[in-house]
Amino acid sequence: MRDLPVATARWSARHPWRAIVAWFLFVALCLGTGIALGDRAATAEDFRVGEAGRAEAIATDGGLQRRPVEHVLIRARSGPLDGAAADSAARDVRTRMAKLPEVAEVGQPARSADGTALRIRVVLHGPELDGRKNVGPLLEQTAQTAATHPGVVVEETGPPSISKGVNDQRAEDLALSERITLPVTVVTLLLVFGSVVMAAVPLVLALTSIAAALGLSMAVSHVLPDAGVGTNLILLIGLAVGVDYTLFYLKREREERVRAAGRLGPEALVELAAATAGRTIVTSGLAVIASTATLYLATDVIFSSLATGTILVVAVAMVSSITVLPALLVKTGQRAERREGRSTQATAKGRRPYVLKGKGKSGNRDAHGNGRILTALLAPARRHPVVTLTASVLFLLALAAPALGMKLVDPGKDTFSRALPAMRVYDRLTAAFPELLVEHDVVVRAAPDRADDVRRALTELGRRAQADPLFAADTAPRLLSSPDQRVHVLVLAVPHHAPAPEAISSLDRIRTGLLPATVGALDGVESAVTGDVARSQDYVADERATLPLVVGALLLLSFLTMAVAFRSAVVALLGVLLNLLSAAAALGALVLVFQGTWAEDLLRFDSLGAIASRVPLFLLVILFGLSTDYQMFVISRIKEARETGLPTREAVLHGLGASAKVVTGAAVVMVTVFSAFVALHLTEMKQMGFCLALAVLLDTVVIRLLILPAALLLLGERAWWPRRPAAAPRPAAGAAGAEGGGAAGELTFPVR
Repeated sequence: MRDLPVATARWSARHPWRAIVAWFLFVALCLGTGIALGDRAATAEDFRVGEAGRAEAIATDGGLQRRPVEHVLIRARSGPLDGAAADSAARDVRTRMAKLPEVAEVGQPARSADGTALRIRVVLHGPELDGRKNVGPLLEQTAQTAATHPGVVVEETGPPSISKGVNDQRAEDLALSERITLPVTVVTLLLVFGSVVMAAVPLVLALTSIAAALGLSMAVSHVLPDAGVGTNLILLIGLAVGVDYTLFYLKREREERVRAAGRLGPEALVELAAATAGRTIVTSGLAVIASTATLYLATDVIFSSLATGTILVVAVAMVSSITVLPALLVKTGQRAERREGRSTQATAKGRRPYVLKGKGKSGNRDAHGNGRILTALLAPARRHPVVTLTASVLFLLALAAPALGMKLVDPGKDTFSRALPAMRVYDRLTAAFPELLVEHDVVVRAAPDRADDVRRALTELGRRAQADPLFAADTAPRLLSSPDQRVHVLVLAVPHHAPAPEAISSLDRIRTGLLPATVGALDGVESAVTGDVARSQDYVADERATLPLVVGALLLLSFLTMAVAFRSAVVALLGVLLNLLSAAAALGALVLVFQGTWAEDLLRFDSLGAIASRVPLFLLVILFGLSTDYQMFVISRIKEARETGLPTREAVLHGLGASAKVVTGAAVVMVTVFSAFVALHLTEMKQMGFCLALAVLLDTVVIRLLILPAALLLLGERAWWPRRPAAAPRPAAGAAGAEGGGAAGELTFPVR
């Protein structure tokens, strides 16, 4: 594995066109295969968790599972509802819906308690999650009915139309984020390299890596179903990591070119870069993959989908960096040589020779090749390491403190943006019919000869629930039975929003009081409760239960990866602690901003009063991966400098200087990509984007420029325990200067 990057780079350098063509064929093959196979979406069975999942399995066994349901709302434009006009519109709606092949059942019109609205319940064919795919024709018929009956307002909502609206909104948001991030990425790369050609290379590789990963994800979904979030993550992580790896490789190749001063050809330069940067990229990529794979331990389809998307795009980006990138560098190097040849001929005729300017002017850099800005940023750690370390750690701990008060909620339809028309209709529907806000399904399975006993017990349960103020007193419970009389479902209405304490209390009342006192008194009967509130509560509880296992595996894998990479237990332990510190600080800031209401207008969101339950665990894993990524880049340069014979202090400062520009450039790209997600409508995506952007910023500035150098300077040689890097004779001053790109004046490229 250690020799793979060098061997791959050597072959690509010798056969650049073959490598380039092979890469684009690989991308086309991945994308084509994925499109041909299609995407296998997760089914309702894949989302089942806890008691709610068990209840849904029992209901499905009896053919009583939840179906996709829409509601057509008919109301007055202003003032009282015209009964004749409303009835006419209702008849039209029922006639139109009954003719649609997507519709299984059309209910009778129901009038609201205050008489201001009518609603018609429409049940679609197929599983609950398929509703969003089939709801389009229903929305079209509702719109046509509205146009035919201008005297009333006819509109539609329900889980299928809301889900469809969320998907459409997500697609628009992603397009917006791409319009924001791509120009900023291009500008950042131009500033880093000062060349359009060199700036285009990272962008092209990142985009092709994303395309290949998308194709692979569609193929892999037939083994690990996609929960609908994998594509979002591939776009989010792919651009950031793809540019990151390419930047690191390009920076190292340019350093080797400057140091060679024209004595080596492009093929040799690429091989030298592969021996250092290529190996680090492979190690870093494997570390990110290993840390992300811990999400599979959560045994949750959403986390598995997130892990699969991340692993695929990181793996493809890593492969592109050690295969096609060397070939592209060789071709651009040969192009530069031809230009240099023409410049040499021009010099012979009295023209100015071709030179590469601005590399390491002595007036702008210190003895370690660090520029003025970096020298100033490193000054606190270099001069006062104890004070810098203490103050920085205390700052991050203070930022992390709010995370101790984190509350988790599983986001449901009540949390979606009101920019969606279906959500605005949903608010009007539930205002007129509050009994539609929440429904609990009490599911019971027993032998057919116990059917009468079960029905009597469920009827008693429903009677007690109606007498309880937590439940809808004016809505009669619905009792359903399977054809074989084995499975029974009692539907109880609750006039409170799903995240409300009253709705959660009503679930506890059923599970701990009403159900044991009625159905629970029967022998040989299996019972469970499901519904929107039950699903949410059980999902959060399941996440809490698996959190210690995932976090423990994450910490262990991160430690082992860095210990193997750097042959140092101290560096590995330090890396894990710093990763924890930066992640905790980002999560604390997340709670501070999103759990309250003070930032709602600033970031344009409606506070959930909590953090989306999937966000903390996912962010912790991703942040560990990204932080380890940076850790690998920085520590590898320090380790290389130490192995040349530099004392630890000089090696730390030199390694930070050698990696600062590429790490900063990559961080700018990552922060831009992640920050763009703060502009999205979905609160969950806002939270992820905010936390990732802030974590990368803290990791780049506070961790890499203050805490890490201060800690390494204080540890000294102890940082490399138990195996210190082999000491080599200290290079001459000139060699050290070349290593850091510190050669003074202008560097010419003589023709070999």
